Amino acid sequence: MASPSRRLQTKPVITCLKSVLLTYTFVFWVSGIVLLAVGVWGKVSLAVYFSLLDEKATNVPFVLVGAGTVIILLSTFGCFATCRGSTWMLKLYAMLLSLIFLIVLVAAVVGFVFRHEIKTNFESNLNLALRDYNVTADRHSEAVDTIQRTLRCCGVQNYSDWERTEYFTQKGIPRSCCKSQDDCLEEDLKDPSRAKLKGCFFLVTSTMESKMSVVAGMSFSIACFQLIGIILACCLSQHITNNQYEMV
Repeated sequence: MASPSRRLQTKPVITCLKSVLLTYTFVFWVSGIVLLAVGVWGKVSLAVYFSLLDEKATNVPFVLVGAGTVIILLSTFGCFATCRGSTWMLKLYAMLLSLIFLIVLVAAVVGFVFRHEIKTNFESNLNLALRDYNVTADRHSEAVDTIQRTLRCCGVQNYSDWERTEYFTQKGIPRSCCKSQDDCLEEDLKDPSRAKLKGCFFLVTSTMESKMSVVAGMSFSIACFQLIGIILACCLSQHITNNQYEMV
């Protein structure tokens, strides 16, 4: 049996570790809320861009929402495990944090590796959307109009892309391509000089990269932040185990 003085030295360490881990768990819970919000924001603000990508790419916001939800639930469990001072719960908490850390890390690496493929896929789908463009309620046509109006661009590389489409031979450029939306007459639509000069592909990829870099940065930061929780949970579990042995 350990001396009372040694047990008195161990208990303040356990109390300190519990306080630090509870603070960490609260911050981790907040990060889950943020990740959940970013997923919802990505689904809403990038919806028009995702509509011109493959179905796999459109799942990215849902992955973030799912990850945020898991983090919220996991941090709640971590808070309960810390307050209870249960060694097996703390070990399980550390294991789950490690698992999520690996998943987020792999997802970030995969996204980085396939970023060029995503660009190529978007360019191909944008060209197809121009070729099949019509004025009906087609979601790809609506996406093209939204992009051209929002980013003030025309075509994929430039306005000349429209000259190779069937829509141009019949009606000219779309109204969303006009330099001035409020002053664009029917006869102006067949005059390419009235079109915006910048192509949409570069502007769209730049916009998506800037927004996705925010998402990637936050995801990577949260992944690294989990390492702190893993270390704290393992340390607290070890100190509680040692204290139990000292009391025997």
